[in-house]
Amino acid sequence: MEILRNVHAKNLVKWAEDKKDAYLLSADLTSSCEAHLFKEAYPERFLSMGIAEQNMLAFAGGMAREGLVPLIHTFAVFIYRRAYDQIAMSVAYPNLPVKMFGFLPGILTPGGATHQAIEDISVMRSLPNMTIIECGDATDVEASLGYAYSIDGPVYVRVLRGEIPRLFSPDDGVDFSKPRKLREGNDFVLLTSGICTEEGMRAAAALEEQGVSISHYHITTLKPFDHPEIVAEIEKSKYGAITMENHSIIGGLGTIIAEQMAEYGCTKKLHRLGLKDTFVHGASQRYLMRKYGLDAIALIAKIEEITKTRFNILEESLRETYTPSLHSDYKPEAL
Repeated sequence: MEILRNVHAKNLVKWAEDKKDAYLLSADLTSSCEAHLFKEAYPERFLSMGIAEQNMLAFAGGMAREGLVPLIHTFAVFIYRRAYDQIAMSVAYPNLPVKMFGFLPGILTPGGATHQAIEDISVMRSLPNMTIIECGDATDVEASLGYAYSIDGPVYVRVLRGEIPRLFSPDDGVDFSKPRKLREGNDFVLLTSGICTEEGMRAAAALEEQGVSISHYHITTLKPFDHPEIVAEIEKSKYGAITMENHSIIGGLGTIIAEQMAEYGCTKKLHRLGLKDTFVHGASQRYLMRKYGLDAIALIAKIEEITKTRFNILEESLRETYTPSLHSDYKPEAL
């Protein structure tokens, strides 16, 4: 597996070269949110707003009214928890093109409950005019800038940083308007987003060898989401749907699919893997994924439970995954 470093930072500099209306606003987390190379390349378009997220979002709304495109860069949790009213009234209500890049979504930080954005999708998708994107690999990260910029309105991006894998070839193209189908199958329809997609890929490959047929979709655009063709596939499946997300099962991908199934009259079962109405303590990504049931082994266990079959699949038999270290050049504060 190809592992890349500082993907967003490098891509941002290339992408922004001819985007003279694009300004980057940082909330005193410039290097932690991969904005440092932009600051060096385009200092006249870089604004350090300090630890004042409410002011930053209101300021961004004013910039957007003047024809500029603000690129908000900070930890995801500090966007929607600190500045929700400003996002609602100064950005979403007037439908302005403010692009919010939220780093360390879900359990990607050892910082504990104060730093873990575990309900951001639920909160942000309730806002009218808001588009929500979640990146699952380096290719998604690279494509998210252009896609967010193309949308005439506010966009919230759950973005990855530091050392991240490339799961999808950029040569295959990226279309955020529709889910990416990774595997065909008839027993289950698996829908994953963000870092859970790699775990779903690992589990699905192992389960196929055991005779379990899985149709797997990688979801990047969480709002808007209207895909009756997926619901039809769930209806035809043997066991129904499973969602897997780095977020609370309340209001995130699991809720989105539940709403779609209800609206289109799907009669099959839905099983949701994610954080089950709980805050999370600080620890490594790999530990938290195992403890809270967000990894491949948790998915295999759920399918064993549903099918009432033991497959005896061990972690060491799964396709190898890459777990970045907590401390690196891009995470000096380990958050």
